[in-house]
Amino acid sequence: MEIIKSLVALVLYGYEIFIALFSLSYVVFYFILAILSYIAIAKHVHNKKLLEDDIVTRSNYMPGVSVVAPAFNEGVNIVYNVKSLLSLTYPKYEIIIINDGSTDDTLIKLIDEFELEKVDFYYQEKIKTRPVRGHYKSKNPIYSKLLIVDKENGKSKADASNAGINSSQYPLFLCTDVDCILKRNTILKLAKPFIENETKVIATGAGIRISNSCEIKDGLLIKVHFPKKWYPRFQELEYVRSFIFGRMAWSQINGLLLVSGGLGMFDKETVIAAGGYWHKSLGEDMELITRMRKYMHEKKEPFLIKYIPESLCWTEVPETRTVFIRQRVRWARGLVQTLYLHRKMFYNKKYGRTAFVTLPFFFAFEFMVPIIELLGIFVLILTYVWGLINFEFLIIMTAFVYLVYLFITLVCILIDEILYRSYANYKELLILIGMAIIEPLVYHPLTIYTSLKGYWDFFNQKEQKWGVMVRKGYEQPKQI
Repeated sequence: MEIIKSLVALVLYGYEIFIALFSLSYVVFYFILAILSYIAIAKHVHNKKLLEDDIVTRSNYMPGVSVVAPAFNEGVNIVYNVKSLLSLTYPKYEIIIINDGSTDDTLIKLIDEFELEKVDFYYQEKIKTRPVRGHYKSKNPIYSKLLIVDKENGKSKADASNAGINSSQYPLFLCTDVDCILKRNTILKLAKPFIENETKVIATGAGIRISNSCEIKDGLLIKVHFPKKWYPRFQELEYVRSFIFGRMAWSQINGLLLVSGGLGMFDKETVIAAGGYWHKSLGEDMELITRMRKYMHEKKEPFLIKYIPESLCWTEVPETRTVFIRQRVRWARGLVQTLYLHRKMFYNKKYGRTAFVTLPFFFAFEFMVPIIELLGIFVLILTYVWGLINFEFLIIMTAFVYLVYLFITLVCILIDEILYRSYANYKELLILIGMAIIEPLVYHPLTIYTSLKGYWDFFNQKEQKWGVMVRKGYEQPKQI
């Protein structure tokens, strides 16, 4: 019995060393990301002063942009959403709404509101999709920028987006969700990096915020408010940390592996050459960027993927536990699916920093962390049963990780508030800080559960389903 206990103690000692080293490397990497993020944001603020937006707008070199927005059963908001997109300011753009086989009144509302009629359209299927039933244009010249693509349901946003790309006429396309509310200058902000850089830019992204509880009228954002419900509040905190901190840092070293599906601008030629969105992916935005990076590396052509530290898009997020879990399980499956699909890129010198920095980081600190935390729980139980628990080590490591997390989060909140003044008053800002303090205890365990469930479903080859994101709708009766 003593021999077994000694072996267990030895294993636990080795585990403690592993956890200490892993935690230290985690903190070091995030400290480096913090520095890179600061440099990238400072550079962006400086460049804004050098090249004003109105000067860029008048430039003859601004490329045309196609705004691609899939819609499936979006009848609640579709008219307001399309009007919002049509209000964007840019010299040369078009709005392409893809009706992805909706079973509600989405298409009927579009036809009635925008005076649409079916037209002959030269459609080239450069990326294979489910059959397209027709294209609609407005008889009213006010809506000349609007094109509606009606197609059979492809069971994924990827298939609908590909049909929109096939139907687009311009060299750049902005992919968004039809329920997103965009700032009027969004196209301009995302298109600027394509003309400002000598190296070819293949994609750009920007910050996304949460529209739940915001004041929105006729599809236009009137006033930003901090979400009233708990799940959106925690997601707001995640979005601030992710978009201000993580993605700006990766942009600085040209290591971005994710441009959000809710707001991303792409070089159409590169996307088509890489094969477009993969319709079987549950994380189609991350998978597409990974494949585009792979394609450019194989061509041995220098490229950039840029990120803008500005909030240009507001979107509705899950407010209930059920919808939230379903969404996050899909995201987790998308992560492991992408890493597994492109596993041969790891440490392959052909793929440069993507192979040696970006992919290993996502594997170690995105994919592995939930697994390590689960193992930690088992080890904690085992040490308690055998009377070998090291309370001092446990307290030190827990406090260390918590304080580092809290410091990073508070810095992100501070940067966001200084630069963008995102909230209506300081009370909302204080609520956000309070959420940051309790997040590790209340919200983090749920995200760990959804990640582990997503991994389990992937490796057990459980049927992939997107599920339905129930929209509350922006226009609500006053009595509700």
